[in-house]
Amino acid sequence: MDFYQAQESLTAIEWILRAVVTFFFLLFAAKIMGQRSIAQLGLLDFVMAITLGNIIAHPLSDEGLGLKGSMITMSVLIILYLLGVLLSMKWISFRHFMDPPPIPLIKNGKIITANLRKARITIDFLLSELRKEKIEDIQKIALALWEPDGSISSFIDPQHQTPTRSDLKITPEPFSLPSVLIQEGKINFHELNKSKFTEDWLKNNLKSTYNVVIKDVILATIDHNDNLQVFLYKIKKK
Repeated sequence: MDFYQAQESLTAIEWILRAVVTFFFLLFAAKIMGQRSIAQLGLLDFVMAITLGNIIAHPLSDEGLGLKGSMITMSVLIILYLLGVLLSMKWISFRHFMDPPPIPLIKNGKIITANLRKARITIDFLLSELRKEKIEDIQKIALALWEPDGSISSFIDPQHQTPTRSDLKITPEPFSLPSVLIQEGKINFHELNKSKFTEDWLKNNLKSTYNVVIKDVILATIDHNDNLQVFLYKIKKK
């Protein structure tokens, strides 16, 4: 365990061991902190990402620093992070401090310039974000909000929205997520066993319809109407 302590010099193997231990420690830390820590960064997440990266980088490049101190410090910070998340869930005032309410940027087709300054963003940035949402006309927007994670949520005025099946009084089919039966050349037996089909049926269907075997299929799904859709690594001629 010499690689774990501060050294005057480290061998190549000891450097590798430091990197491996740090890598799995960070994976474990991210798992404990949860999905929000790797999603859009809030204030608390951003502070943690910067701090942890700075702490763990030094012992990976300086043999004079041991891993022990860095990993203890990181463990304390992870505990503080989890306490911060818990406080934000239980204490509304703290939650609003860490994740403040969204700021209106556009209302009823009009830009609120004072709130642009409050959010510290420019018109160019606002237009860029709207283009990403396929919105070309600001006057069509009923409300646009600057979210705490730095994204913009836009809501089109009802008179400019595309009619839905409900508006046209058309009864749609119920939503059903297709099941993945084959993925990257391997049968997903968990999904196959939940369906009414068997492995033999699947193989025979692939052979008769597409003239392929399981390993030729990158993805195969089946919907609630029993329609099998197959995507191949390469197209084969029958």
